Amino acid sequence: MKKMILSTFVTLLSASAFAKSIPAGNYAIDAAHSKVGFEIPHLVISTVEGRFSKFDGNIKVEEKLEKSKATLNVDVASISTENKDRDDHLKSGDFFDVAKFPKMTFVSKKISGTPDALKITGALTLKGVTKDVTLDAKYLGEVKDAYGNLKIAFSAKGKINRKDFGLTWNSAVEAGPVVGDEVTLVLNIQAGKPLAAKK
Repeated sequence: MKKMILSTFVTLLSASAFAKSIPAGNYAIDAAHSKVGFEIPHLVISTVEGRFSKFDGNIKVEEKLEKSKATLNVDVASISTENKDRDDHLKSGDFFDVAKFPKMTFVSKKISGTPDALKITGALTLKGVTKDVTLDAKYLGEVKDAYGNLKIAFSAKGKINRKDFGLTWNSAVEAGPVVGDEVTLVLNIQAGKPLAAKK
């Protein structure tokens, strides 16, 4: 029995030694190597995917993970679903109304869990409405690029109801609504910590 307990303790100790940790520091989101996108039901039986090409943000990682912060600012007019007519409709007053509400923002309020299973709750502001949203995220690791800059990466998903943010337009076919209400947010984020300046 003692050997079994000792063996279990050693196993746990070894596992903790190799557990992921996120290097502390300030990181700027690298939009060129990141994705801010979404999926939404279409005609009941399928989905439409889209993404935003212009965005920026910051991730501040603290030694105590729960004290970390993250922000994301999105240019809503940069939306793309690979269909110009649909994109123009999404930018109109029926949906995002980008002329009046050009930005979408996310500001974290609470981060919990472990690097492999993070819960990030924050205030999402879209079309003038702010509501709390929780993302399920995972830390993917870190690496130095060819210039010596430290890069970290995360994947995250969350769900919102578009009608909660005033995106209420719809039409119907025999099977049901043309556009579903539940939107899945899909983020793949790479962020960089610049190499310290030489003195």
